[in-house]
Amino acid sequence: MDNNQIKTNESIQRSELHRKIWAIADNVRGTVDGWDFKQYILGILFYRFISENMKEYFNKAEHEAGDLKFDYARISDEEAEQYFKPNTVEDKGYFILPSQLFENVVEKARVNSNLNVELDTIFKNIESSAVGFASEDDIKGLFEDIDVRSSRLGNTVEEKNKRLADILIGISEINFGRFEENQIDAFGDAYEYLISNYASNAGKSGGEYFTPQTVSKLLARLVMEGKKKINKVYDPTCGSGSLLLQMKKQFEEHIIEDGFFGQESNMTNYNLSRMNMFLHNINYNKFSIKHGDTLLKPMHNDEKPFDAIVSNPPYSIKWVGDGDPTLINDVRFAPAGKLAPKKKADYAFIMHSLNYLSSQGRAAIVCFPGIFYRKSAEKTIRQYLVDNNFIDCVIQLPENLFFGTSIATCVLVMSKNKTENKILFIDASKEFKKETNNYILEEKNIEVIVEGFKNRSDKQYFSRYVDKSEIEENDYNLSVSTYVEKEDTREVIDIKALNKEIEETVRKINELRDSINEIVKELETDA
Repeated sequence: MDNNQIKTNESIQRSELHRKIWAIADNVRGTVDGWDFKQYILGILFYRFISENMKEYFNKAEHEAGDLKFDYARISDEEAEQYFKPNTVEDKGYFILPSQLFENVVEKARVNSNLNVELDTIFKNIESSAVGFASEDDIKGLFEDIDVRSSRLGNTVEEKNKRLADILIGISEINFGRFEENQIDAFGDAYEYLISNYASNAGKSGGEYFTPQTVSKLLARLVMEGKKKINKVYDPTCGSGSLLLQMKKQFEEHIIEDGFFGQESNMTNYNLSRMNMFLHNINYNKFSIKHGDTLLKPMHNDEKPFDAIVSNPPYSIKWVGDGDPTLINDVRFAPAGKLAPKKKADYAFIMHSLNYLSSQGRAAIVCFPGIFYRKSAEKTIRQYLVDNNFIDCVIQLPENLFFGTSIATCVLVMSKNKTENKILFIDASKEFKKETNNYILEEKNIEVIVEGFKNRSDKQYFSRYVDKSEIEENDYNLSVSTYVEKEDTREVIDIKALNKEIEETVRKINELRDSINEIVKELETDA
């Protein structure tokens, strides 16, 4: 099958998948707010995935051993406990009894008057199966946001069960096909499509939790440009994990040797991120997602440094700053001599990432544009980064790329192994395609930006490779517009031609006025 045919099949599969998954979401959410209700759909989608993944795991082993009729979903729970549970959690990270598999629960969903209670028990059993094993922290609390007893599902048990059955059956009717034969990452694609649509409909609250795939793809390409392999990738504010997963999508597994690491302060997104790792077939021993405040309680000190860091931290949020005098002695923040302001934590996230970056690594961070020109403590930290040659590139992105905000954000690229004391500035504000409500970066736009990053040449209205001395002269202002001239797209007016045109128009008006006066005189004479 040639590449064009593969792309056509991918497009068809993805369009059909998107249509069906959104129809389910639209059908079952009713009066429940979509941004909240997505938890049920995504959670049950995840439940289906791990059920089918476990069934396939056992079936494949038995079929290869010669029992071609074996079906894990049809054996008893007792047999599964005795013969299949031992050693399974070490390999898969969890265990599910045959009676508690998604397909068996769906079979009786419409007639099960105890559905919500049984689902609650199943979810707790899956989580408890990992207790005492290496995967315990990766499985614990995964289903916490899927409250099957919540009044959001209905006021009565019957209403709750009907809605749960609608979701279960709707998701069961999506034809994902066999995992290994799918030309799209079906489960992962369904997840990302659903969450991105809810984000776009949720306004600001949605945009805070989701980085569009095209922006994630750009960051992944930037941190990996020119590299054949990295030790591991890290996102200090990983949200639902979309940036980390783009690293998996863009590059073969052997290129990222030791896996995917992230931290997230929001419990819901922490759970979604871990689910997302499993949904993308990343085994529990290849990722470490932690819950907590990255700035005050960093959880991956023992795993640093990282060869690749990708991040879209929250813009200009409040933090304790110098309200905690001990933070100025923190190894992450101390080198700059100043803490990020209490009302603007942007540079705290940047300094954290710098500390976690390896000597040969690269970080790509989405930033609010104000951090590149604001004064006071932010200028002091900016000067530290420039004077120590850590800033590699600043890229101006188009406006309207993110859900819930039209801000034209920037990408800050940092590196610790630069060979020249220069900074590359790229104005990519025109590199976009307009879609219904937002702009997107097409593959050709990403290629243009990455090529500009790679070539480091001066290109009118697009890029400049600037000496540190010029940046000092500009008082450490790192705004792209300071160094890359904007193209004047206003129409050039020929004054002489315009005057001539006006004279001609005036002459015609006078002729018309004279004609009207003549007609009026004739009418008055006749009268």
